[in-house]
Amino acid sequence: MLIAKEICDRYTDNELVEETLRNVDFLSCIYGRYEKRLLRFITRISSLDAEEARDVLQDAFIKVWKNLNAYDPSVKLSSWIYRIVRNETIAQWRRMTGYGKVRMVPITEKMESALPELLDDRDLSEEGMLVLHQLVDGIPVKYREVIVLKYFEKMNYDEISDVLKIPEGTVAVRLNRGRKMVGKLIREQKIDFKSLP
Repeated sequence: MLIAKEICDRYTDNELVEETLRNVDFLSCIYGRYEKRLLRFITRISSLDAEEARDVLQDAFIKVWKNLNAYDPSVKLSSWIYRIVRNETIAQWRRMTGYGKVRMVPITEKMESALPELLDDRDLSEEGMLVLHQLVDGIPVKYREVIVLKYFEKMNYDEISDVLKIPEGTVAVRLNRGRKMVGKLIREQKIDFKSLP
């Protein structure tokens, strides 16, 4: 049975964990609170389509439920869930790449100049965001996931450190290297985001 959103909104994350441990129906509150952000995260760090991302999220939430007793309330619930979803996404991505099923969308040739500072908060057209996502998809996973968490999911260094289980200094290094890689791709492919519709 689903709990009404109005009831879910009355609880903090830690209170929802306690309620869920007593009544599994409250898991729907946690799922509802994080579903959109997690689906966006899954599609941004992988090449999964919407249906595949939903499957990954469902599998991840089964793991959330199975491991809820082990949740440490000193860690933000969102960071803990993101870590589980990240691990499930990577596992699915590895299964897909093992069978040669990775899909890449080619970048169009109408793009002409480079904007390496693009990863800063800027308004991009829908096509511009698609191109930017494709560029981020072109860098190694350990740099891609830091960029996605920082710029697309708007997490701070501490939260990224919790999700990935790496020191904040490593987050900073990977973020810097990832930005440079994306900037290099923009320059090499001569992409002009200003000219995109």
